Amino acid sequence: MTARLIFDPWISCPQLNPKAQLRLFCFPCAGGTTSTYSTWTNKLPKDVEVYLVQLPGRGRRLQEPSYTNFLTLIQTLASKIRPYLNMPFAFFGHSMGAMLGFEITRLLRQEYNLSPVHLFAACCPAPQKPILKPFIHKMPEAKFLAELCDRYNAIPKEILQNEQMLQLFLPCLRADFTILETYIYKSEMPLECPISVFGGLQDKAIKVDALEAWREQTSSYFNLQMFPGDHFFLHNSQSLFLQSLSQHLNYLVAINNN
Repeated sequence: MTARLIFDPWISCPQLNPKAQLRLFCFPCAGGTTSTYSTWTNKLPKDVEVYLVQLPGRGRRLQEPSYTNFLTLIQTLASKIRPYLNMPFAFFGHSMGAMLGFEITRLLRQEYNLSPVHLFAACCPAPQKPILKPFIHKMPEAKFLAELCDRYNAIPKEILQNEQMLQLFLPCLRADFTILETYIYKSEMPLECPISVFGGLQDKAIKVDALEAWREQTSSYFNLQMFPGDHFFLHNSQSLFLQSLSQHLNYLVAINNN
């Protein structure tokens, strides 16, 4: 298992924890890498082992082609994650990552009769809610960049000001928005696992009603919590957010031990 964790390009574990009671799989936002979650191991409960999902086309997988088909990516991810689901597990996803976590949860239910003990979604409209229009994935570069910055504040200044870095970053962003904007929601029975949703109070792209609509996707407990910050409040309000997430995770570990 240790060798697989080290050499698996899709899944990494910053710190193996033989005493873990729960595994938390973290899915990135559009254009995102594992760096957002790489420090979480030391900030979450000691009973939780954090697993990071790295998509091709970015980070250490920059030279690999990005996926542009949602279903193909979901099927691939489910097969890559499946070997690590030999203990209770939860999914966390930010923006596009929440959609990945949701659809992988549905696929695991259908194909393997498996379910996370909890699904956490941040800054993502409920799957049945329409994506904000106009669609941007086919826009010319200047317009595409302008929309990304205006709607999501999605590109760090150090990348915007470095043309070489920007040209490395844009292909995976465009591919990810192709995935999001061509996604077709199909109605199924609600999930049996609880869903907790987090949002940014100043997020211009995702409104509260679109977050609240996640309630329809579970027959179990639902919770919505808002934090100061925009679409990337995970950075702006990291301490507050991780306190809340830790409370959820401690509860999951406790009930799993009873």
